[in-house]
Amino acid sequence: MTDRPATMTAGGATGGVRTLLRLEGAALALASIVFYSYFEGSWGMFALLLLAPDLSFVGYLGGPRAGAATYNVAHAAILPMLLGIVGMVVPSALAMHLALIWSAHIGIDRALGYGLKYDAGFGFTHLGRIGKANGSSPP
Repeated sequence: MTDRPATMTAGGATGGVRTLLRLEGAALALASIVFYSYFEGSWGMFALLLLAPDLSFVGYLGGPRAGAATYNVAHAAILPMLLGIVGMVVPSALAMHLALIWSAHIGIDRALGYGLKYDAGFGFTHLGRIGKANGSSPP
């Protein structure tokens, strides 16, 4: 097993790649917040809904496989991007605002080191293992 890449043995990105992915998350969060302000979204709504994607944790009641699937659906950037496109085409300020709040959440999570989940358990992410119980330091 020593010939496997570091990402395979660690369960996720390491080193400079992990740092780059976290910086991309920070950039996504910052851009989302700037555009949210530009599109004159309600900051009360922003604060109220910023953590809404984390309701996907409920999926872990069905086990690690179901939990990873529900978490990843709520934390993959493609859905808020599609919602943002709908918001521009329709046009719908609400759809645009929701997409930007959702994207900001994803960016903040990624910047903090919380990545998409593997079905091996909550602590196994594409950005590496998280949590003290998993033998690693916090992100």
